[in-house]
Amino acid sequence: MAKTEKKLIANNKKAYHDYFILEKYEAGLVLHGTEVKSLRMGKCSIKEAFIRVEDGGEMYIYGMHISPYEKGGNIFNKDPLRVRKLLLHKKEILKIFGKMKEQGITVVPLQVYFSGSLVKIEIGLAKGKKLYDKRETIAKKDQKREAQREFKAFNR
Repeated sequence: MAKTEKKLIANNKKAYHDYFILEKYEAGLVLHGTEVKSLRMGKCSIKEAFIRVEDGGEMYIYGMHISPYEKGGNIFNKDPLRVRKLLLHKKEILKIFGKMKEQGITVVPLQVYFSGSLVKIEIGLAKGKKLYDKRETIAKKDQKREAQREFKAFNR
């Protein structure tokens, strides 16, 4: 079976800045027709989104904004910020829920993309960074960028 190509729709760079990502999972999304058309046009934001596990053992994403499809008319468009169900296996949900009970572990959306014709979302188990961790990460990035700049200048 050929590997399907991933077409990125939305990326959550802030999640990598604010959290240490411990594990990643791929989940499907329950969407309506005009939402998929809007996603094909790249109209999605997950910057303010968060994920919860509900009582029935199901996962939902809150705050994911999918802009209404312009050509969809008023009848078919849904609320842009409505709660959407994530599609995961029951064992994965229970595993994630068990880790969420640990101190300081949360689930954040990392990116939304098309895998073939299906819309997938990558979610990550994350632990919050302290201010000094964020500063350390920024310092490492600056060092790496400076080293690349010097290496490039040296090879000319």
